[in-house]
Amino acid sequence: MYAPITLGQPILRREDQRFLTGRGRYADDTAPREALAVLFVRSPHAHARLGGIDKTDALAAPGVVAIYTAQDLVADKVGHLPTVSEIKDEAGNRHREPLHLPMPPDKVRHVGDIVAMVVAGTLDQARDAAELIDIDYETLPAVVTVAQALADGAALVHDDVPDNLMCHWAKGDKAATDAAFLRAAHVASLSIRSPRQIVHYMETRAAWSSYEPGDDVVTMTFSSQGVQIPHRLMCERVLNIPKEKLRLITEDVGGGFGPKYPIYAEPTLIAWATRKLGRGLRWTCERGELALSDSHARDLVAHAELALDASGAFIGLRVKAEANYGAYLSMFAPTIPTTGLAKVISGLYRIPAIRVDFDCAFTNTVPVDAIRGAGKPEALFLLERLIDIAARETGRTPAELRRRNLLRPDEMPYAAASGYTYDAADCVRLFETALTTADEPGFAARRAASEARGRRRGLGLACHLHGTGGIADEHVVVQVGPDRLVAAVGTQSQGQGHETVFAQILAASLGVPVERIDIRQGDTRTIPRGGGTGGSSSTIISGTTIRRAADVVIERGRDLAAEHLETAPADIAYRNGAFEVVGTDRKVGLFELAAAKPFSGDALFGDKIESFPTGVMVCEVEVDPETGEVRIDRLTEVADCGVVVNPRLLAGQIHGGIAHGLGNALSEQAIYDEETGQLLTGTLMDYALPRADDVPDFTVETIVTPSPNNFMGIKGVGELPTNGAPAALANAVLDALAPLGVRHLDMPLTAHKVWQAIHRS
Repeated sequence: MYAPITLGQPILRREDQRFLTGRGRYADDTAPREALAVLFVRSPHAHARLGGIDKTDALAAPGVVAIYTAQDLVADKVGHLPTVSEIKDEAGNRHREPLHLPMPPDKVRHVGDIVAMVVAGTLDQARDAAELIDIDYETLPAVVTVAQALADGAALVHDDVPDNLMCHWAKGDKAATDAAFLRAAHVASLSIRSPRQIVHYMETRAAWSSYEPGDDVVTMTFSSQGVQIPHRLMCERVLNIPKEKLRLITEDVGGGFGPKYPIYAEPTLIAWATRKLGRGLRWTCERGELALSDSHARDLVAHAELALDASGAFIGLRVKAEANYGAYLSMFAPTIPTTGLAKVISGLYRIPAIRVDFDCAFTNTVPVDAIRGAGKPEALFLLERLIDIAARETGRTPAELRRRNLLRPDEMPYAAASGYTYDAADCVRLFETALTTADEPGFAARRAASEARGRRRGLGLACHLHGTGGIADEHVVVQVGPDRLVAAVGTQSQGQGHETVFAQILAASLGVPVERIDIRQGDTRTIPRGGGTGGSSSTIISGTTIRRAADVVIERGRDLAAEHLETAPADIAYRNGAFEVVGTDRKVGLFELAAAKPFSGDALFGDKIESFPTGVMVCEVEVDPETGEVRIDRLTEVADCGVVVNPRLLAGQIHGGIAHGLGNALSEQAIYDEETGQLLTGTLMDYALPRADDVPDFTVETIVTPSPNNFMGIKGVGELPTNGAPAALANAVLDALAPLGVRHLDMPLTAHKVWQAIHRS
């Protein structure tokens, strides 16, 4: 007999069978052999005016079909790659958004900027032709850091953006915050530089296309975090074509984490060139060009001050920050460092006055956008390090100072002074559970044992949260057939397990076996509405809408069942996958009913996308004074992600999020030469991702405080642990080094950096 599926049940991931047996459908794997190869010629200079581009010899090379440059885009009136978010200064002026064509017509603005598109029979033929293109570059001075960009007389990245200033953005009550600092008994301060980071997902971006001449339709399959937003932007803003003339498809995606969300030059150019040539094209980003083409993240310089009264209560917080946006504005970029920081800068604490000021600048570097956490890991690193510093300066323990300032359940929902409302949390229970689970009382004995072995041990805390976001343009349709349910959703999995979690919600709602449910996503022809996946909100968006669509299925099915069973709809009840006449044994199954007449149920997203999942992470490290090597010995995360649909998937998201955050803290750093603008960490020989031996076994526990912002009580989870891990690890390392007088170290906490700090002390 079928055992009903319930929410909270740890069912296995359904998609893993095909992934683990090599049957995944990733963009590069599905590209037809006959498609023409595309290669993009990229600028070797960070900043240079473009003179002539001579294609004569290249066009005569074997196998070459076409070579396109910016002049072809201008002739076809191809438009600007736009943003979909915005910020404004305090006078109400929108951020400056200079022209960003898929290939620049005037000058290149970062190493990797596309200057030509080569189409040939094979990739080797395209490579040979690219060597023959003669490009005249007039090199210009490059600005790499915000300090360089905003300096008097700095070279302009865009001639129409004075001083390279994209926007001065501010949030919070300045007068109230200044008043709090005037009455403070103690002020702690900290300056940080959060390093720029690059996502090296397992599957690089890829795209391939086909052309239907009869209907003049281009179909493009590409790796993305959702097809509908790029489709709308490509059609309406860039290519200026009717939506029915372009179909976008995304199937399986091997990692996204943010940089597969934006609209990019490469797939836009492929869609454009496919129609021009009437031929199918294919392109796969090589690992060596990923760091020059895919959006980066972080790259924040910030100074913060925390005001405390004599009792240790937080009374004010000031942040002054400089955000490096790179050469152009990527799709979500305006709000990533700015509102991303502001959403979480109050932490899990009661801080009655907060002021944040940002200078946002263009530089000759790869554009930035969201990467897992999207402005929040660096914000919480700043806050949680500052609290540890304040604790030491006022003679308190880090745990004691946090306890003094944690929000209480009766203060929820809490209107933070940064302008955001935290929906629901039990911060006190979360904190105490984390310390107990991590055996914080036993730390002293473990430290003594480490010291006996010549090691220094430290314990670090990080109270953290996330503010879920994304675009909630969702319309779920559930089709009921004779033997299956098919649910079409507007979000897009990149490995999170959407096929499992959404099927589980539908199975629990309708009382049918999960094996008889299919989840469809990623096709603008069959699923025209959707906001894609970002901001840790997929289950909030699609999960709640699936549940509503299931209710509609029951209502529509009740009418059909009443007709089938020859009774009134009011006499029909739905239980365990069947409609039955109340008080009798007469019933008809859901699939049996659909065998006679298939039907469907649909729903629009009807809740708030915002939620604020919370967590407390406790990290213990050992530091080898001889080498500076940091070894993570113990790591505990206690998270409140609201109602849990599948604890197995939740644990997987937490494990992955922690590993991502630890990589940020330990080793990852994109480094540019500040004179030339050359990226010095462009390959995995230079950019250090975390390895398996960098992370310990994790201890993960959850508590549940349902969100009042959606009727299922769900919160997000994917980015929450990434927000906490860097601060937890840094606080642990600095706790180990505190007896040596080391006050602070910026990420990444490499062995060399730690060793230098030890020996300087």
